[in-house]
Amino acid sequence: MQVKDRVLEELETHRGEYFSGQALAQRLQVSRSAVWKAITQLRESGYPIDAVSNRGYCLRAESAILSPQSIAQYLSVPNLRLEVQPVVTSTNTVLRQRAEAGEAEGLVLAAAAQTAGRGRRDHTFFSPPDSGLYLSFLLRPELAAQEALSLTTCAAASVALAIEECAGIPAQIKWVNDVFCGGKKVCGILTEAAMDLETGGLQYAIVGIGVNLFPPAEGFPPELTEAGAVFPSKPQGLESRSQLAGSILNHFFSFYPNLGDKPFFQDYRSRSLVLGRPIQILERGQTRTGVALDLEEDFSLRVREADGTIRTLSSGEVRVRPEPEDA
Repeated sequence: MQVKDRVLEELETHRGEYFSGQALAQRLQVSRSAVWKAITQLRESGYPIDAVSNRGYCLRAESAILSPQSIAQYLSVPNLRLEVQPVVTSTNTVLRQRAEAGEAEGLVLAAAAQTAGRGRRDHTFFSPPDSGLYLSFLLRPELAAQEALSLTTCAAASVALAIEECAGIPAQIKWVNDVFCGGKKVCGILTEAAMDLETGGLQYAIVGIGVNLFPPAEGFPPELTEAGAVFPSKPQGLESRSQLAGSILNHFFSFYPNLGDKPFFQDYRSRSLVLGRPIQILERGQTRTGVALDLEEDFSLRVREADGTIRTLSSGEVRVRPEPEDA
């Protein structure tokens, strides 16, 4: 780890506190000149670091820059490797390349913006700079391909729990992988995987998560009629972004070791946006109507269609229809 990264780690861990150059040098066992050079590099990178005579250096509490150090202070799970880039094409795309090159499980890539963010069914995912959180993580689970849905539902439950924990507002999940707050979509999740043809299991999986923290300055594109944000306006600083990233990872990786037992099932089900409600079912180019009845243990959705037929959906897309008004 470079000196500037170690200095940033100290300042992030004690955000708002002052450290003299001598104190930092002693803590890190480097020279004061190395500390001064690191502070200069961090300032050039945009970190708001104050320097006060007889007090030392301080990272302002409102610092909004996403970094491995800013996320790490909120992490409670071990053995994750954090990387942060200001802009990427797509965090999923970058991690898929790393996975194909043999990267081990546990790599997390976060970004402040994406130029080619992707959603399900080859849709683009709107990823403007500095208004959202975009992160993906690489997994190599011992999981049959048909059980891969558990990764997506685990991620959705983890995001919903993290939003409630960090923002203090309720979150709901629209089957199978969209998270809503206040009736608006604030998060999309894309899980991609490669199958091992010899074993029938997964060679690797990439779980990608995009969260709208607050509305972008120019608003959401008009075609994104469902789009919303966790916060109605930009909060002071973006510390919430690092906190949310840490909370998502904490929840997901606390569930992950026992993924086969689905310890997150009730967290997911209790936050369902669709159960008991009239829905549209979009499947294989066709649209039908029905009512969402319940979730099966494998997270497939049991529905009663308009003709009374009971079916179980393991794929496809559903949309909530307006409740009929009383006559």
